[in-house]
Order: sequence, then C-alpha cells, then structure tokens
Amino acid sequence: MTRLAILDDYQNVALESADWGSLPKGCDITVFNEHLGNDSAVIKALADFEVIVAMRERTAFPAAVINALPNLRLLVTTGMRNLSIDMDAARNRGVSVCGTSMTPFAAFEHTWALILAVARKIPKEDRHMREGGWQADIGVGLNGKTIGLLGLGKLGARVARVALAFDMKVIAWSQNLTAERAKECGAERVDKERLFRESDILSIHLVLSDRTRGLVGREELGLMKPTAYLINTSRGPIVDEDALIEALQSNIIAGAGIDVYDIEPLPVHHPLRSLENTVLTGHTGYVIRENFILAYGHALDDIKGWFDGNPVRVLNEA
Repeated sequence: MTRLAILDDYQNVALESADWGSLPKGCDITVFNEHLGNDSAVIKALADFEVIVAMRERTAFPAAVINALPNLRLLVTTGMRNLSIDMDAARNRGVSVCGTSMTPFAAFEHTWALILAVARKIPKEDRHMREGGWQADIGVGLNGKTIGLLGLGKLGARVARVALAFDMKVIAWSQNLTAERAKECGAERVDKERLFRESDILSIHLVLSDRTRGLVGREELGLMKPTAYLINTSRGPIVDEDALIEALQSNIIAGAGIDVYDIEPLPVHHPLRSLENTVLTGHTGYVIRENFILAYGHALDDIKGWFDGNPVRVLNEA
C-alpha cells in the first residue's frame, strides 16, 4: 500500500477537484484540512507517508524535515516554484519534487479586490449595514490617482492594465525595470523614492529573495503620503512587518490591504488583526476554484507519472 497525504486543504476541496480514484489500487489517501504546525509536528504527522501533495508555501519542507521523513519518495507542490522546499535536500535523499500549473490571473484579481476594499471601505460598510446602520464612512475614488507598482512583471503588468482602465496614473520601480518595459505596460519608470512619495496606492509584485526581503521598511513607509494605501499580495517578508504595524498605528499611511504575512497562518492575537485601517485576507490570492481544479489535476498526473516510472514537471533534477 502507498500512503498519500494531501496537506492544508483548508476548504476541503482537494478530493472533489481531481479524480483521485483513478490512482492505482492500494493508494491510501489522507487529507489534512488544518495546518500541521512546526517542523516537529510535520515530521510526526507525515512519517509514514510515501507521497505528499503540498499546497504551495503553506507547509515548509526544509532539509531537517525532509531528512526526518524516512518513507518519503515523492513531494508534489502546487505551482512550479516553492521556496519553502529545500530542493537540494530532496534530491540528495532521492525524493522527486514535482510541480503543477496554476492560473495566471488569480493573484492580480485579488490585488484589485483589496484595492477597492480599502479605497471604498467595503468591509466597514458591510459590517455597519449588518449591524443596522447606514453609511459608516467616506471612501476615496481611484480616477486620477497614482498607483505605484513595486515590480512590473507578469502580475504587475496585469494590475497596470486595470489601473489604466480606472484612468489612474501608473508609475513603477524595481531594480531591473527599464524605461522601455514600463512604457510597454503604460507606466512610467521612476526611482524608488519617487515611487513611495507619489503613490496613492502602492502595490507590491516582487518575488521574495535575499534582495527583496525587507525592501519596504520604515524609511520607505515614511516617504508615503498619509492618505496612501499599501497593498501586498506578494510575500509578507518583503515588507518589514513591525514597521508596517507602526505606520498603521501612527497613521503614517491611511491603511493597507494585506494577503501575506511573515508567519502563516497569522497568529490569532497578531496586532494586525486588531487594526481598523487594514483589510486582511489569509493568503487567498490564489484560492479560487479554477486554480484548485488545475493544480490538483496536475498533481494527480504527477503522481501517476511517478508510479509509471516517468515523473513529469520535476523541479529538482540534477
């Protein structure tokens, strides 16, 4: 019998998102619908499994975890990149790591959901209506405002196109951004300081790396307008979380729409949860039904390929 674990299925949709019954007989599937916790808890829960399907960057697999799972042979991650898996450690252990496709539009759509939510005070108005009230606050319009994009790759470019439809001015900066690329996207390439000073909405679209970790700190937040909003659907550690909390508490900026955090799931008593000028979602930028059907379908293909001795979409080949 081959034991297969599906991790972090918070919405209980994994089993209905792919035809798991098409796997070879003798494959026993266990679904974990809550986050397992720290490394010790992960090791204890998964010690008996040969195959693990992980939702991207929800449960980490550093070398210490991989080396402590004696039966692990195949690790599938949704997406074709997962920085929370030690690929070298898996390869050294003889564990294949395979990926899946994911939809290209989910995260950018979520960016706009957060932008509109913070600008038009949607959560506050919704709560007020349900409590019997009527018109709790005053929102701000986007027409004519400036959106600053920290990163203008595939996702940033999609965000720019929608901003132009709102008749917003689009400015952008990243270390590698050229004026030509910015112009192609309908944006103006500016320096970093100007990006933070002029943006009414500042949205982050960078990959987390040593170069981008802590890129947005007290200095950058201090440059922003007191009426500006920060949106982060990228990765939490790109922003200095303590500095952001301080900026929100002190009204250095007007508010923030946040989907990603230093620690995920976000601790229950984390100070961000108590701030009135935030709109918070729990890393749901990619959590749409279309994504799960695509990703779990490809995960199933990965497992079948591994059973047949021909693994596909391998991420840790030598």
